[in-house]
Amino acid sequence: MIDKRHIGHTLPNFTVEVETGRLRFFAKATGQTDPVYCDEDKARAAGHPSLPVPPTFLFCLEMESPNPTAMRELLNIDIGRVLHAEQHFSYQAMAHAGDRLRFEPRIADIYDKKNGALEFVVRETRVTNQHGQQVADLRTLTVIRNT
Repeated sequence: MIDKRHIGHTLPNFTVEVETGRLRFFAKATGQTDPVYCDEDKARAAGHPSLPVPPTFLFCLEMESPNPTAMRELLNIDIGRVLHAEQHFSYQAMAHAGDRLRFEPRIADIYDKKNGALEFVVRETRVTNQHGQQVADLRTLTVIRNT
């Protein structure tokens, strides 16, 4: 069983620069047809200072952590037992190419179901920009199978 004393544990914070090329690649890979996500002139015409960050891209940037396995290592979770259960996004402001985003992840909850056969870890991440403005709150639910 995962030790619940880790609830509230803050994982290492990190900062990532949002790169134009990666935004264009993500838009293409996800089949985005709105030109505002890949054409800077169209983005500016729509009122953006640069290409906007698509909604789910923040989770890609979260993987830029210096150690993306830090939570699994801390909790001693076997990757072979992990299931990705859900993602949730709560946005407060737009992010754009050229922004420097700070990610502040923490373990928000740990619980189990089915008499411990399934354990759940909730990670919440606060994202702010280079001006200290909150951009979003990310929430990820990971399931660990113990059977």
